[in-house]
Amino acid sequence: MPAPLTRAYLIASGQFHDIDHPRLELLKLFAEHPSLRVTVAADYADTAAIAASDFLVTYTCNVLPTEDQQKALRDFVASGKRWFALHGTNSILEFQKEGVNAPETAPILMETLGTQFIAHPPIMPFKIETTDPEHALVKGIGDFVSDDELYLSRIHGDIQVLMHTHFDGEATGFIEKTWNDGKPRPVYYINKVGKGEVLYLNLGHSRGHWDMVGIMDYYPKIERGAWDRPQFYELLRRGIKYCFDRAH
Repeated sequence: MPAPLTRAYLIASGQFHDIDHPRLELLKLFAEHPSLRVTVAADYADTAAIAASDFLVTYTCNVLPTEDQQKALRDFVASGKRWFALHGTNSILEFQKEGVNAPETAPILMETLGTQFIAHPPIMPFKIETTDPEHALVKGIGDFVSDDELYLSRIHGDIQVLMHTHFDGEATGFIEKTWNDGKPRPVYYINKVGKGEVLYLNLGHSRGHWDMVGIMDYYPKIERGAWDRPQFYELLRRGIKYCFDRAH
């Protein structure tokens, strides 16, 4: 008996990142499921197509859905479906003279996602630790080190943390720069919304030489974050399969 057709919706777009690299890598991972068909979009505008999909995957930065689109996303998850959100999906960024601001102007979106990005320290290696070692999404992967953006986020609701890291210090260049509360920083978690779930994995920074145009003409280095770590690819594979399996 052939596997039933499954439909995923991928939104991959945004600012200040090389979106092409993660878009391509995610499509390769989707192709490991022969019965999966993927629609690729640049925003949240087609809420009917999202609603008709079995699951949603997003890799964005500074892509803000309208209030109606935010409600549609919340309802999509609450109906029993899964949303695998990656890296900057929870970011709203304003570049100001004093530094980068993260205005809290989309509460419906951030409550659905479970967090809102506020700041990150300069990119540096940091240790990602397993919080829930028996959960199928992370079991056996173990702790690892990556030089990525270490997200400092405002937490909304009772999230189930799967992986975390630690940071206390200064997030240089951001308006809200001082983080000295001693709390673990979620790296990967589940946020339950109604009958469904958001999986949020905030690793996966990607930037090339021409991705900061408007702020600088030429960015001096290429950054691939966790994309060069096999553990990250395993987390992506498991997250996609977790969403795929829910559809059957």
